[in-house]
Amino acid sequence: MSPRVLLLSLLVLGSASGAVRAQDLLIPMDESQEDHLKAYGVAYWVLERGIVVDWLLNHRGGSFLVPAEPEVERELRVRGVSFEPLSADRSARILADIAREDSNMDTVRLEKPPRIAVYAPDQTLPWDDAVLLALTYAEVPHEMIYDDEILDGRLDDYDWLHLHHEDFTGQYGKFFNYRSTAWYVEQQRDAEETARRRGYRKVSELKSAVVETIRSYVGSGGFLFAMCSGTDTFDIAQAARGVDIVPAEYDGDPVDPDAMQRLDFERTFAFRGFSPIFNAREYEHSDIDMGPPPPQLRSPALDYFTLFEFSAKWDPVPTMLTQNHVSTVKGFVGQTTNFRKALVKEDVVMLAEAPGRGEVRYLHGTYGEGTFTFYGGHDPEDYQHFVGDPPTDLSLHKHSPGYRLILNNVLFPAAKKKKQKT
Repeated sequence: MSPRVLLLSLLVLGSASGAVRAQDLLIPMDESQEDHLKAYGVAYWVLERGIVVDWLLNHRGGSFLVPAEPEVERELRVRGVSFEPLSADRSARILADIAREDSNMDTVRLEKPPRIAVYAPDQTLPWDDAVLLALTYAEVPHEMIYDDEILDGRLDDYDWLHLHHEDFTGQYGKFFNYRSTAWYVEQQRDAEETARRRGYRKVSELKSAVVETIRSYVGSGGFLFAMCSGTDTFDIAQAARGVDIVPAEYDGDPVDPDAMQRLDFERTFAFRGFSPIFNAREYEHSDIDMGPPPPQLRSPALDYFTLFEFSAKWDPVPTMLTQNHVSTVKGFVGQTTNFRKALVKEDVVMLAEAPGRGEVRYLHGTYGEGTFTFYGGHDPEDYQHFVGDPPTDLSLHKHSPGYRLILNNVLFPAAKKKKQKT
């Protein structure tokens, strides 16, 4: 038999036995991945087609395992996402290794793509939202909703809600120094018009009603994710339900003199014992936010935070939310940069902190049947995003650990629910 005939015979036999054809495709999420962010988009795309995805927690940076369908392989190639064909035997060995009692790994099955909403105004504001950038770059479908849609009951149409850079206290972001700029005037005019149309005297009352609707949504099983001022102002508004904490410069009447005594910290998700800041000219909402590092450390090269390591088999939820190819993530600031550790409620899970300062950067908790995740800072790849700065080009940051944390949250609701063991 000639060498050529022998080679063809071996290929035919190999194909017939399943030794050549791949059964699965591994999407690695370690340093070998060509585009970490688009990998999440492919996982979402696969789920949209009714194909399950296995999330291999702590295996090569939190890799994904998908069936070796031709359309999936084509999509991976089109989007520039690295993958490795696996035989049935190789897949079985990887899964067996993950299942070992002594391994800090686990397999979580993703079954249904979450319906995603981003709470953000229609108007173009002079800053950019990191979650919108991440969803757009990863090609994850989402819809924009704002106050009217929230109050009209549209939240029931979505599984996952992100709170855009927002001020839920009704103080227009405390951008007092920008009050004469066109975008600030437009923001104030639109908010006041919506409040009047919906029957509220002030914007703070409108925002309070929005917060209460979102609170009910989470309690009924919704997934809430927020960054920057969308985190602390949401809790401040919950604590201040029915209490005027807005300075006269913003709403025309003074702060309730008993405001501090009337705050109800039983109503908040993540924080307690905080003090709102009643100075209209101070660009800060409360002492929850510790702000950027001290001046001597205010350098992107010196500012970082560390992800906590969790037991994948015992604590799958925080493990999912912290999947990454690195354990240390470079810091970034925002109106709300971080959270004072002493003010975080005891039942809230701290996912990441900056060493030595008593600050939490990333946290997660439950309320009713739902969950919330708060992530400090504005843009993981723009250390200090100023008003009017151009948006971040994520094609230049395809391996961003900070943006990966956002996208972990996008896929988290797709997981088949497992009972958490702790």
